[in-house]
Amino acid sequence: MAEGRGSAMVAAVVLSLMLVSLHCQVAHAATYVVGGRSGWTFGLSNWPRGKNFKAGDILVFNYKIGAHNVVAVNKAGYKGCSNTPRNAKVYSSGKDQIRLVKGLNNFICTFPGHCDAGMKIQVLAS
Repeated sequence: MAEGRGSAMVAAVVLSLMLVSLHCQVAHAATYVVGGRSGWTFGLSNWPRGKNFKAGDILVFNYKIGAHNVVAVNKAGYKGCSNTPRNAKVYSSGKDQIRLVKGLNNFICTFPGHCDAGMKIQVLAS
C-alpha cells in the first residue's frame, strides 16, 4: 500500500511540473498594440523598431470598423502594396489579433491608397 502512495505522489509531481512548464511557455507570449494609442493608422513603418518580437506574440490592430482592414502579405506584397494572396484572410473587426510566426511578418491595409500612403508594417519575429 505504501508503494501505491509513492507512485501516486511521483505521478502528481510529474503532472505538476508539466503544467508549470506549459504555463511558462504560454506566459512568454507578449501582446503589442500596433501604433500604440493611435492604433492601426498611416505612417507606422518605424513602429516595430526597438521591439523584440517572438513567434507566438500577438499583434492587436485597433481601428474604426469600415475605415481600414489588415491583410498579411509576402515581402513583394508589402513593397508593392499588392499581391494579396487569393486565400488571404482579410481582418476587418477593428480589434484584430494576429499571432506572429517565426520570420518576417508583413501587414498592409488593402483599402485603396492606404498602403501606398504608409499603412503597412513589417515585423521580424525570432
